[in-house]
Order: sequence, then C-alpha cells, then structure tokens
Amino acid sequence: MYAVAFNGSPRPKGTTAALLGKALEGAASQGAKTELVHLNQLSMKGCQACFSCKKRGGKSYGKCAVKDGMTAQYAKIEQADAVFVGSPIYFGTLSASTKMFIERLFPYFTYKDYSSLLPSKVPVGLICTLGADDRVEPGFRPAMQFDQVMLSMLLGPAELLVSTNTMHVEDYSQIVADSLMPGVEGKLEHRRTVFPLDCQKAFEMGARLAGRGL
Repeated sequence: MYAVAFNGSPRPKGTTAALLGKALEGAASQGAKTELVHLNQLSMKGCQACFSCKKRGGKSYGKCAVKDGMTAQYAKIEQADAVFVGSPIYFGTLSASTKMFIERLFPYFTYKDYSSLLPSKVPVGLICTLGADDRVEPGFRPAMQFDQVMLSMLLGPAELLVSTNTMHVEDYSQIVADSLMPGVEGKLEHRRTVFPLDCQKAFEMGARLAGRGL
C-alpha cells in the first residue's frame, strides 16, 4: 500500500505540511508506505494547453507531453492507494503551486464523456489551511469545494478538511499587520487548543482513505 501527499505551501515545515504529515501518519498506521512531495520545490509549469493529451490517435493521448518536475508525479498518483493534497488559501483560493498541480492533471480528463482516464480511482484528501477564523470561513468554502469536485472528477472521491485561524507568521511584530494584531492572541489560543484536534482529524482521514485499499 502506498500513500502520497502533495504540499502546495511554499513552507516545507508550515501548518499545511504539518497536517499532511498527520494524514500520512494515519495512512502509515494502516500499513501504507508514505511520501511527502513539496510542489514548490519542483521545477514545473502550469498546463500549456497544447492538447497533446487529447489528440485523437496521438502518442501522448492521456499523457502530458510536457517534461518537467511534474512528470515523475504521475506515476506516484497512478500507484497510490490514497492521495493527499494540501494548500493554504491565498487571496481566496488555493496556492499557485496547488492550482498548477491540479491543472497538470488535465491529461486524465476526457471530453468524450467527462470521465477520468486514471487507471483506477484513488481516494483523495484535500487539506486547506486558512488564516481567517470560523466566522469568515464560509465565504472561502465555495472555492475549496470547487477544487474538491475537480479532484473527485480527475482522481477519485475527495474529502475536504479545513483548518482555520492559522498563523500567518510566528512573530507578527516583525511585519506591518495592524489590522491583524487584535486577533493574534486568539490565533495563539486556537493553535494551542483547536489545531491539535485538526491534526487528529487529518490522521483519521489518512487512516480512513488508506484503509479503503485494504
């Protein structure tokens, strides 16, 4: 059994990576071998809209013709029993690295009947981190749910886990963030009391999705 997580945050040791790590720990508890890939460390482009993956009778049909850091990731996805995708929410949507990654899943999509060419469906856990608190989170949820639907269409049934009120930085005094300062104490308390619960949810998600491959 194999589970792979793709971290769409530019921070390899940030909140998003921590939650993905917990998801992989959950997968490992079911006997899965695990791997964490940091998308920001890959040299890759977004979809080039060349349609080589859609050309009738083409040698690249169902395959991406672009050769870069994403190329090796297709094999990992196709071998996986569970896939996890993590992203912070920047300007109301997934990070650029995460959106690029999802774009590059386009070869699996077919206009023949809007199905997926992935050899077998794989369960997906989409984990999003959000600086806004629970009162504001509903305004961001439609964007996250849209990508949840896209991942379900491209790879397999996707679950969504959202961790709110996360820290933008460790020391807010070092940045110009006057509007954020009143909420810093609340963020610290949230990280102390609620974030551990989110980590447990990520662990349980990992165990649940990997367990489907047993």
